[in-house]
Amino acid sequence: MNFIIGLVVVVGSVLGAYSVHGSLELLWQPLEFIIIFGGAFGAFLIANPMTVIKGVGKSLAKVVKGPKYNRASYEELLGVLFSVFKLAKTKGDLALESHVEHPEESTLFMNFPTFQEDHHAVEFLCDYLRVLTLGASNPHEIESVMEAELDLHHHDDAAISGAVLTMGDAMPALGIVAAVLGVIVTMSSITEPPEVLGGLIAAALVGTFAGILLSYGFVTPMGKSLENTFGSEAAYLNCVKVALIGHMQGYAPQVSVEFARKSLSADMRPTFAEVEEMIGNLPAVS
Repeated sequence: MNFIIGLVVVVGSVLGAYSVHGSLELLWQPLEFIIIFGGAFGAFLIANPMTVIKGVGKSLAKVVKGPKYNRASYEELLGVLFSVFKLAKTKGDLALESHVEHPEESTLFMNFPTFQEDHHAVEFLCDYLRVLTLGASNPHEIESVMEAELDLHHHDDAAISGAVLTMGDAMPALGIVAAVLGVIVTMSSITEPPEVLGGLIAAALVGTFAGILLSYGFVTPMGKSLENTFGSEAAYLNCVKVALIGHMQGYAPQVSVEFARKSLSADMRPTFAEVEEMIGNLPAVS
């Protein structure tokens, strides 16, 4: 929603104000746009491996949707973690085996549909619960592995958002390239009448205008949006990590969940009372 509103505000403010005294028809310069878009896309292909290129394509929908996690998502996550830890405390870690091997069929995870549909989060939690069922018991070693995995995930996400930001940074310079080429065309037609030269100069200046507008009005904000969305996803997985480490250190489920709650940012953190009420209403799991 923010993307759509921002898009309307940028286009409406820039083109709306310009149209009061200028002709929108003059801004339609397809060759200038080909130079800018083509040059930016070509540079993007040169600079990035195929994994990043595909990652950008898959991530563009996130620009429109924005971060998928909110307070309700985190409250549900804390409920998942409490249910898992309570089952492990009462019946042992081996009681988790059927749930982590087939999470899509788990009666535990079915109580938390939003979490169950989050494939990456489910996989992250189940992988480390599986390690517990195999007998791993050193929380410091497991935490090191978790941090390495999260760092790698962050690195992959940063490469995607960074590629978009770099493309945005390049567009003003490519706009200047388009403008210079337009000036070259203008100079080659210096004997033409003033009205023709005026049109050629206007077309050249559109290149500079378009490059700057596309960069700071669209592409760079899209890169920052992806960066923020990836940061939200990292915070979600970090919440799982904090809770798991608390559980491995032998704390009661309520304490491990409280550790996870305190790791959340203020705008996403449910209150202690809200978590207590939620925990009290959770269905029994076997």
